[in-house]
Amino acid sequence: MTTFTEEKTEAALPNQRIVVTALGITQILAWGSTFYLLGVLAPFIARDTGWGYDHVVAGVSVGLIAAGIVSPRVGSLIARHGGRPVLAGGALLIAAGLLALALSPNFISFVAAWIVIGAGMGAGLYDAAFSTLGSIYGSQSRAPITHVTLFGGFASTVCWPLSALLVEQLGWRGACFVYAAIQIGVALPIHLLALPTKSRVVKEGAARSPARLRPEERLTFALVASIVTIGSSILALMGTHLLPLLQARGVELSGAVALGALVGPSQVGARFLEMLAGRHYHPVWTMVISVTLVALAALMLLLSFPILALAIMLYGAGNGIGSVARGTVPLALFGAERYPVLMGRLALPLLTAMAASPLLGGVALERAGPDALLQLLTALASVNVVLALMLKATRRKEA
Repeated sequence: MTTFTEEKTEAALPNQRIVVTALGITQILAWGSTFYLLGVLAPFIARDTGWGYDHVVAGVSVGLIAAGIVSPRVGSLIARHGGRPVLAGGALLIAAGLLALALSPNFISFVAAWIVIGAGMGAGLYDAAFSTLGSIYGSQSRAPITHVTLFGGFASTVCWPLSALLVEQLGWRGACFVYAAIQIGVALPIHLLALPTKSRVVKEGAARSPARLRPEERLTFALVASIVTIGSSILALMGTHLLPLLQARGVELSGAVALGALVGPSQVGARFLEMLAGRHYHPVWTMVISVTLVALAALMLLLSFPILALAIMLYGAGNGIGSVARGTVPLALFGAERYPVLMGRLALPLLTAMAASPLLGGVALERAGPDALLQLLTALASVNVVLALMLKATRRKEA
């Protein structure tokens, strides 16, 4: 039987501009409706319900754990059926969870709603979107993945002001209702109308060969999994505790907020440079550069480098292209046929680490102080540099 190769289907592949724009818009809405939701709503929820603020923000951690649990299954479903039904299902799950959140009468139902939202996150955030692109474009997916992360970098920029407006006008429950309506009325139709009905590049190959790793590939996969998991831990720690760490370095709150605002533009700027130059080098180099920038930033913060803005910009840039590397490195190393399933496997430790890190970082910050937390961040970032160099060396030996 003739293999359905990328060369034979290149002309039939869906228009990248349409697919990337569709996924970019829905990624902004998915991240804004889930991961970034409590960044604005949490104080209002705590004040309205009497639940502790720390209990309220734990909802995101519950959601991330649920997302990690379902992610391996999500990857398998995308490999078999393509991303269209999976991403559409993710939008429906996010909407259902938001409706349950808006109607939650007590804390137990609030947590249960986040479990549903988390299942939607597993089927609707970056890992599912990357797997979908890999299933459509195969080895040509590097540029589309980078373009989608450019959109995703604006999630908080778009949705935090929207959340602030909604909570002021409608209250936090009304805001959840609106976000549920956006998922059903905007994200769901975009997925159904703009994405192809099935995987065009990897469907036959995925059906013929399960996503098993050869013995010589296991170390490579373990290195990739460790790097993206540690990177996600650093992202969660910095995202949660950056302002207190800057204040511990003598920066006033207003100044810390201004410095923190540099992260977003730095992420997008680095992704844009990656988009322009990435085709000239292997994605593993993107990963090496990413972890090196993050390690430099952590060291500069630890040593109280006088130009803190530079440290924040380096961190933002490293984290920005780290998201790109997370999507492109597994594709380049393991191929398109196994990509959706392997991305699902990578998402489990990654999302679990993102869920646990803020809590563990908070404990470290409270009990040992900001210097200890910065030492931990620097140590993790340094380990990631070593692991990335090991990955580069492993790839050279395999080549």
